[in-house]
Amino acid sequence: QVQLVESGGGLVQPGGSLNLSCVASGFSFSTFTMAWYRQVSGKEREMVARKGAITEYGDFVKGRFTISRDNAKSTLYLLMNNLKPEDTGVYYCKHEAWARWGQGTQVTVSS
Repeated sequence: QVQLVESGGGLVQPGGSLNLSCVASGFSFSTFTMAWYRQVSGKEREMVARKGAITEYGDFVKGRFTISRDNAKSTLYLLMNNLKPEDTGVYYCKHEAWARWGQGTQVTVSS
């Protein structure tokens, strides 16, 4: 049974940083491309970053975020720097091939 459990969200001031984690279980983590998506108010869910054989970022990231993974720990990370109020939303971990989602973690950027 695939499980994806995100953590690390919270309230941060503009310009601050957060490091999200997604612990995966139920499949061979190292084999698959994993991704972070987000749902921000008034917009469709969008890809933030994806990491498999190649690494990709959404256009809005502009060098502020870094996706990484520790295959030994079956964990996906998203380090977010220089956060902006428009980054506020729910961030989800996703198993890309099987379209399986975690429950999401709330990120709020506000002064």
